[in-house]
Amino acid sequence: MQVIFIGKWLPGYTKLCHPEPNLSQEAKLRLKWMDYYRNHANNASLTCRYFGISRKTFYKWLKRYNRLYLDSLESQSRAPLRRRQREITPIQELKIIQLRKQYIRYGKEKLSRIYQNIYGETISSWKIQKVIERHKLYYHPQKAARIRRKRQRSFQKKRITELKQKRISGFLLQIDTIVFYWNNLKRYILTAIDRYSKIAFARVYKTHSSYNARDFLYRLNYLLDDKIENVQTDNGSEFLKYFDKGCKELNINHYFSRNHTPEDNSTNERFNRTLQEEFLRQGNFLLDLQKFNQNLTEWLVEYNFRRPHQALGYIPPINFQAKYLKVLPMYPSST
Repeated sequence: MQVIFIGKWLPGYTKLCHPEPNLSQEAKLRLKWMDYYRNHANNASLTCRYFGISRKTFYKWLKRYNRLYLDSLESQSRAPLRRRQREITPIQELKIIQLRKQYIRYGKEKLSRIYQNIYGETISSWKIQKVIERHKLYYHPQKAARIRRKRQRSFQKKRITELKQKRISGFLLQIDTIVFYWNNLKRYILTAIDRYSKIAFARVYKTHSSYNARDFLYRLNYLLDDKIENVQTDNGSEFLKYFDKGCKELNINHYFSRNHTPEDNSTNERFNRTLQEEFLRQGNFLLDLQKFNQNLTEWLVEYNFRRPHQALGYIPPINFQAKYLKVLPMYPSST
C-alpha cells in the first residue's frame, strides 16, 4: 500500500488539517516556514531569505518537522536529563528542624555532633546549614525585634501616592527638615508649605525630635485655623512617635513620601532651596534661637506677602491664599 501526502502539492494543507493548532507563537512561525517551503518547490534558500533565518536553523527544524505531529515544532526543554538529587532526606530534614528548635543557640557543628549521638548516623554540618537557611531558623532576638518593628511601621504607613490630590488650600501641607551647620553648631529648621497656595512656614529648633516636630505641627494648625486636612513628610524619625500622635489628636491624616523619591515632596524641596539661598546664605544665622526665629518670621512675611511667586502667576502666596483659607497674622510666638 502506498501512502501519498497531498500536502506536498496542495498549498496550505497543514492549515487545512489543523485550522487552529494549539501551538506557541514560535511554533506557529516555524509552521509558516514549512508551509512556505512546500509552496515554493522546496526551495530552502528562498525560504530562508524570505523569513530572514539561517539555513542551519531552517534545516534543523525541517528535520524535526512531522506533518502529523505539529508539536514537533515546539522548542524542546534544555534541562539536563540527569539532575542532581536532593542529598537530605525528608526524615533527616525533620530531625534537624527539631534539633535546631530545641538547641536554637547551638551552631551547625554542635548540632552535627548532637545529631550523631542521638540518631547514630553521621551528617555533615553543611546539610544542617542548608536546612537552617531554608527554614530561616536563626536566633537574633534584637535584630528580629528591630525588623519586626520596622515592618509594623512600614505596614502602618500611608504613602502619598494613595492620596487623591485636590487643588484646595489646606488640603495638603508638605513638611520637611533643613539641617544647618555653622561653627560646629547644628540647627534644625522645620519647614512647611501648602502644596496648592504655596504659603510657607518655618521655625528653627535645637534638636530634630518628634516632640519638636509635634510643636511645629500645633503651630501650623493654629495659624491655619484648624483647617489642615493632610500632611506629608519623609520617613525621618522626627515625624514618628509624638508627631504622629499629634496628627491623630488634631484629626489630620499623615502621609509619607516614598523612599528615595524626592519628587514626592518637590514643592517643599523647592521652598527649602529658596529659604537657604535667600535667607540662610545671606548671613542670617544667629545663636539666639528667639532672635533667629524673629528674623525668620520677618523673612516669611516678605516671602508670603510681597515676594512674587512664579507658579502663582507672579502674585504673592498670601493673595492667592486669601481667596480660600483664613490665615492668622504671623508673629514669632506663633511661627
